[in-house]
Amino acid sequence: MELIQNTADLSAYLAADEVIDHHHPVVRETAARLAETVTDSYAYACAAYEFVRDTVPHSADADDPRVTWRASDVLEQRTGICHAKAHALAALLRAEDIPTALCYQRLRHDDGSGHALHGLIAVRFRGAWHRQDPRGNKPGVDARFSLEGERLAWIPDPASNEVDYPALYAEPHPAVLSALKAAPDRPALWKTLPSTL
Repeated sequence: MELIQNTADLSAYLAADEVIDHHHPVVRETAARLAETVTDSYAYACAAYEFVRDTVPHSADADDPRVTWRASDVLEQRTGICHAKAHALAALLRAEDIPTALCYQRLRHDDGSGHALHGLIAVRFRGAWHRQDPRGNKPGVDARFSLEGERLAWIPDPASNEVDYPALYAEPHPAVLSALKAAPDRPALWKTLPSTL
């Protein structure tokens, strides 16, 4: 699949905003700590990815009702759904000048009751975009950082009306962000998250 920038200006994928708040002290301190342990931007990207994937539990896996959406809150509270974790990873990568986009998949619920949007990111290395999924591993999910072929949590099944969306967004999709901001808790969020773009 060819990934398509939603905006032609590459600098948009380095920007800070209220969601990807990489100017926030929590993000800056985390980025600085991770950067101390590596020698180049590729190793930093791997370290940031593994940090978010492995140290910020997916709130559904942890049965945590809290809803986070701002990157600094995700890192501070150590919880979030896929979208929130994508925001946190985007902030850590942009803090070190690595262009990072938000992207989405439409996936079927485990119980087959419908679909939901799944959030992930794409990083720009070697002149190309590479999707990464920091959702967090669990039995049946083994996502890894890779520039040599995707190692995502899930591969959409078109027969189940699942979709890989090719668009790369510089900011969270408005429908996703609205649902995250409005939800008082994760059970309520499950009812309002969009199922398609």
